[in-house]
Amino acid sequence: LVDRIVRAAPGPGPAPDLLDVGCGTGIAARQFRAAGRTVLGVDPDARLAAFARRAGVAVEVAAFEDWDPDGREFDAVVSGQAWHWVDPVAGAAQAARVLRPGGPLAAFWHVFQPPAEVADALAAAYRQVAPDSPFAAPLGRKATESYDVLLTRAADGIREAGGFREPEEWRFAWERDYTRDAWLDQMRTHGSLTRLPEDSTARVLEAVGSAIDGLGGGFTMPYTTVALTALRGSW
Repeated sequence: LVDRIVRAAPGPGPAPDLLDVGCGTGIAARQFRAAGRTVLGVDPDARLAAFARRAGVAVEVAAFEDWDPDGREFDAVVSGQAWHWVDPVAGAAQAARVLRPGGPLAAFWHVFQPPAEVADALAAAYRQVAPDSPFAAPLGRKATESYDVLLTRAADGIREAGGFREPEEWRFAWERDYTRDAWLDQMRTHGSLTRLPEDSTARVLEAVGSAIDGLGGGFTMPYTTVALTALRGSW
């Protein structure tokens, strides 16, 4: 994904040449920097921005829709795991204003499909501690299908904002091995858990941990990175 976005960018132009919207702690920004790009991050959370700066990422604190680019232009605008927090029309219009002609806007998400045993344990635990949560429903479809609404919303926003060629989707399949503890640590960062009381979170983690123990203490997680991209028009 990183290589494809870098190849699509028309630059490099004057630094910084890539804008990372909702950069968070700088995970994506560091990968684009390793690919040879100069990166500027924008994030509304000052704490996350401070963390990213400690890793060497330049960050300005603002909501992207309200951010002042001060006349700067970029070869690419990216957003990893964050574009659903951005207004789809205002965000796309802002991206169109700061992109050089031919530059890509690329919003992407990493979608995981847990083993049935893990997914069932997670849903059962949520039914006990948060029955109104969408995660309490059994997983009855591919995880990527749940992201279709995000991709459609982003694509419609790009079309409405104008200034871009027709959006397209990219998908990349990959896998990662997890031990029990590594996956439970990952789960603690999920928004669905950070909103629960600590005792409820502990019950969910215990249930999922027991399911992973039943799989031998670890498992391989299939991922699909789904991206919605559009090139800035040159007209």
